[in-house]
Amino acid sequence: MPARLILNADDFGLTPGINRAVEELYRAGALTSATLMANGPAFDDAVEIARRNPGLSVGCHIVLTDGVPVSYPTDIPTLLGPNEKTFRPSVLDFFYDAARGAIKEDDICREAQAQVLKLQRAGIDVTHLDTHKHTHLLPRVARPLLFVAERARIGAIRNPFEQSWSLKLGKTDPIRRLQVRLLQPLQKRFEALPQIASQTVRTTNGTLGISATGRLDQPTLNALIANMPDGTWELVTHPGYNDRDLDAVTTRLRATREIEQQALLRTFLKNSQNPAGPELINYAAVGPFARLRELGQFEPNTGHEAYL
Repeated sequence: MPARLILNADDFGLTPGINRAVEELYRAGALTSATLMANGPAFDDAVEIARRNPGLSVGCHIVLTDGVPVSYPTDIPTLLGPNEKTFRPSVLDFFYDAARGAIKEDDICREAQAQVLKLQRAGIDVTHLDTHKHTHLLPRVARPLLFVAERARIGAIRNPFEQSWSLKLGKTDPIRRLQVRLLQPLQKRFEALPQIASQTVRTTNGTLGISATGRLDQPTLNALIANMPDGTWELVTHPGYNDRDLDAVTTRLRATREIEQQALLRTFLKNSQNPAGPELINYAAVGPFARLRELGQFEPNTGHEAYL
């Protein structure tokens, strides 16, 4: 299969400035998909943008750490931090507790369902799932997410593993690169999960840009594109405007969001005129419902279905 690339923006719905960047990039042809945070402060604004840009593939950016749950806190006690109202503020604490079984898969399933249903009830055709801070690297997180995806008629999920060839490129953080390498053995367990193995819920060959998060500039982006092998890949990005709204939320990605935005514009506006570049697709073209969507015959869930 020739190289195909999904350009996905995470954190859609976090701030109006991020939402504005997503819309501008999509209309410029430099973005194909975005994942919407159900608990994002700018959720309603993101929904309006999605509605007026129906060609933008919108997924659910499942948040299980560092944020406010959509479910009632008493319904998901093992997902909560010390204040028993919000998620754990530390992703390392989340990974540790999930790995030792202190976080119940039923709680993950319940919260993931609540976040997906919120998008679907807002009229969003949810094309794919991914997770904030890539928490579904862990099988104990991926398993309940795939359960929800299958029952919510969501045909795709991010492959949360970066390949060795892309780890070598660009200005990646050495510590982050080491973390990505240490988690790489989990990929076989991810691929063996029933929905992935049977292609009931499909994924890509891998995700680019995970190790470059916060350092994804134009030279790094150019290097990733130039070295991309055949197959279907996702580039994970975090574009946005570094404004007062961003100052008001918890995120380590601030000035880098505008750098990524400019890199996407310069790289893909140029490459869109280059027939040798990868074919740009969105997540609506991945998964068992792709053909039905292409024919205009897919009926997404409304968010009022009961499936737990």
